[in-house]
Amino acid sequence: MSYNSQILQIAKRIIKENPEYFEALVEFERTKKLPKLQYKQRANFTIDSELLRKFRLHCQKHGYKMSTMLENCIRKEINK
Repeated sequence: MSYNSQILQIAKRIIKENPEYFEALVEFERTKKLPKLQYKQRANFTIDSELLRKFRLHCQKHGYKMSTMLENCIRKEINK
């Protein structure tokens, strides 16, 4: 496999995994303004109130953002 075909395969994979970035680039070419991409999405969960209280205190004590901690826990679970 040649170097150019490897680059092409990588580019196609990246486009497939992140279509919103390339749509933003197309929009920029058309309007010369880069649209704001939404990197995060709001989610609503129902969890035990005592667990939430302890988690909130833990994050405050250590200077963590609650959402970042949850993202890391979710990533860890998914990548098992």
